[in-house]
Amino acid sequence: MHYARYMPVHRKPRQIKMSKKTRATEQLEKSGVAFTVHAYDYDPDADSIGRQAAAALGEPADRVLKTLMTLVDGKPVCVIVPSDSEVSMKKLAAAMGGKSAQMMKPADAERTTGYKVGGISPFGQRRAVPIAIEERALQHAAVFINAGQRGLQVRLAPQDALGVLGARSAPLTA
Repeated sequence: MHYARYMPVHRKPRQIKMSKKTRATEQLEKSGVAFTVHAYDYDPDADSIGRQAAAALGEPADRVLKTLMTLVDGKPVCVIVPSDSEVSMKKLAAAMGGKSAQMMKPADAERTTGYKVGGISPFGQRRAVPIAIEERALQHAAVFINAGQRGLQVRLAPQDALGVLGARSAPLTA
């Protein structure tokens, strides 16, 4: 009698369920501010992750904010701007009392925040860093900010985000 040493088992592909509980949502829960969590189909190949998130959520791009990690005079700073805008490094440096600013390398951003690029949230970062929010974002009743996972956003009042983060608002875009 011959027994097959290896019989392939055909299984259905597993669906990975996205957790709606992250360090970001935990920080927001502890703060007591009102927020909702929204999942969307994340496209890592999109030209603009922020604009793709806005389109997937059916929201205007200026209400979906992107979180960027930068260096101001060599020190980490988290920057939150509308997804349809670009950060002015000159304005950022001035707002943070520095002389120069530049984007942080992706690997350094992941190490500093504890989040993967495309899922970096200003909430619940591994290490506390200064945070700046584009002042135009404060004009909205509610905005969307990354919830600490690719394809996951929180919706909340921008003033609440400002308070929870201890952030400063300033004109930061070009």
